[in-house]
Amino acid sequence: MTRTDTAAVTESPDTYGAYPRLSADQIEALATRGDRRDVAPGEVLIREGEPSDRFVVILRGSVQVITGSGRDEPRRLLVHGAGRFLGELGLLAGQAAFYTAVAGADTGILAVPVERLTELLQHDAQLGDLIVRAFFIRREILIGLDAGFRIIGSHFSADTRRLREFAARNRLPHRYVDLEEDTEAEEALRALGLTLEDTPVVIWRDGKVLRNPSNARLAQAIGLTTPRPDGAVRDLLVIGAGPAGLAAAVYGAADGLSTTAFDATATGGQAATSSRIENYLGFPAGISGAELAERAAVQARRFGAEINLPAEAVSLVPDGELQAASLELDGQRVEIVSRTVVVATGARYRELDVPGLGEFAAASVCYAATFMEARQCVHRPVAVVGGGNSAGQAAVFLAEVAPRVHLLAREHDLQQKMSKYLVDRIGRHPRIIVHTNTHIRRAEGDGCLQALVLEDLRSGELESIPVDMLFVFIGARPRTDWLGGTVALNADGFVLTGADAASAARGDHARRLDRPPHRLETSRPGVFAAGDVRHGATRRVGSAVGDGAAAIQMLHDHLQRTGSAAR
Repeated sequence: MTRTDTAAVTESPDTYGAYPRLSADQIEALATRGDRRDVAPGEVLIREGEPSDRFVVILRGSVQVITGSGRDEPRRLLVHGAGRFLGELGLLAGQAAFYTAVAGADTGILAVPVERLTELLQHDAQLGDLIVRAFFIRREILIGLDAGFRIIGSHFSADTRRLREFAARNRLPHRYVDLEEDTEAEEALRALGLTLEDTPVVIWRDGKVLRNPSNARLAQAIGLTTPRPDGAVRDLLVIGAGPAGLAAAVYGAADGLSTTAFDATATGGQAATSSRIENYLGFPAGISGAELAERAAVQARRFGAEINLPAEAVSLVPDGELQAASLELDGQRVEIVSRTVVVATGARYRELDVPGLGEFAAASVCYAATFMEARQCVHRPVAVVGGGNSAGQAAVFLAEVAPRVHLLAREHDLQQKMSKYLVDRIGRHPRIIVHTNTHIRRAEGDGCLQALVLEDLRSGELESIPVDMLFVFIGARPRTDWLGGTVALNADGFVLTGADAASAARGDHARRLDRPPHRLETSRPGVFAAGDVRHGATRRVGSAVGDGAAAIQMLHDHLQRTGSAAR
């Protein structure tokens, strides 16, 4: 029997709780919104690389789930029997499938259009929870199995790094093939009529090839939503989809506001680069930043919010009572008009200026510590620079796979900026070495980073440590260059809100009002700021979420005063 044989086969066990069986009542509820039909043996129900617009329940028979792309042979992942359903997280987001589903002999299915499934999930909480939870686990499984598309390129290439980071930040199942380490990769490229000059390339099953695509081009191929100029005026436009922006999108859409959110890279912002957030309310075992963002994005979409990726804000221009935002998408400009705006563009990590480091930046320097980066650290010594919580979380996470993690901080005591629970955990970890009062003098290596020369800020003594990768968490600067003179900023570029905005508002910064700005309102009426982009914000995920939720309550007052409250 071949791997894609459609003869009757044994159903795969549900090891992870990802493949629950629907009850008869649940199937009947779904049947009111879908169609039952028989399918021929070998019929493809879902095809890898193509979007699916239906939720499929297996009524009898079996369905095989297989994956494989590029030069890989198709491999069977599992087999589903009666009562189980197909799909994963991408089905709800309109993404392309990362696997193929093939019907077996004597198989009958129930096919429910996705939009009608979404309606049902809104009204049946128990069924909705069961399906969405299964979809989350399945996405994790697909990522762990290296399913989906392939990225072939060199780890020395900045474009390869860009594509890998975009895929990882958006939690897109894929496999990376490194030209420097896979001896058969060049041969695979030639078989597809490609050369090294074409790399990096993205390859889907059935020969779909993207040569060094932009992030936007890859997003379009996957099916990530991209903004389109439809002329409609939104009630709420959320610029930035980190924790603050996602919270604003969830609460705004839940309140009935027509809501559009977008981000230049991925949902989650800086929080998505955190391997484990352990001090967020309601998750005693912790949760990864990426999973938290993914859950929030699904929640926002279930309430009707539109989330667009990737699109970068270029400008924000007042238009009477309205606000017109200009976005850049793959070199083209798109304009979206809204009654209110929440600016939640967060901040970006500062780069480290060390002699010799630029030579190794593409291959050896990272500004996030996610599962993608961790895979590169197995059996390799690494260093983490920074004295705050982000650096501490990265050190603990990387120490699970790296044989040695050097934590480098300028502070004389980690508790100056880091939470005590992290300091205690770092102190107990046998593979983490802490260097306080430390400055990196230079980086050394031959093609790749091999060592860092450290300087003790007290004694001036130099020390060389063997390091293959460097992770940098040394603070951030706000993403506000695009705002220009639209709203008042402080000297460091953070957005001023509330009383600070009122005292700073001059000239073009604001229209005169008969009221002071709300606590999260900028010097421009109807424009609010939430999260790390705001001056005075507490740099915590919980605080950012609180900002996003509170901004919605405040903008309702603005909508009522301007006579444009949602009905």
